[in-house]
Amino acid sequence: MLTLTPVSLAKANAFVAEYHRHHKPTVGHKFSIGCSENGRLVGVAIVGRPVSRYLDDGETLEVNRLCTTGEKNACSMLYAASARAARAMGYKKIITYTLDTESGASLRAAGWSCAGLAGGKCWTGRRKPETEQYPAQMKLRYEKLL
Repeated sequence: MLTLTPVSLAKANAFVAEYHRHHKPTVGHKFSIGCSENGRLVGVAIVGRPVSRYLDDGETLEVNRLCTTGEKNACSMLYAASARAARAMGYKKIITYTLDTESGASLRAAGWSCAGLAGGKCWTGRRKPETEQYPAQMKLRYEKLL
């Protein structure tokens, strides 16, 4: 049976470093939540300030990393717990991003809704890199009003 467990940023980042498909650990956070099965850590959510400065209004948090070892319902449990914790702390909204190749089923199961394509599709201006920095996959933004 899955249970929520407190987890430090160091432990959550170590989990992300070992199991996440395409992201590295984060630098900071507001809080992290773990999910365990029979005493073994099987998932983590790292929640912090929104990466986008336009969304960083002091009332919004972002699930910056969510990573599991594949246990059924672990993602939904972590997304729902992250939203409950953010609400308890007084935040008004929580957001996260997924690749467009991911179904978003765990987010919908936890009561989140798709807000559409994420911004920042291309670089403009004089700081534009010479070569493409990121994969050509689009990202979707999901959010939950608290």
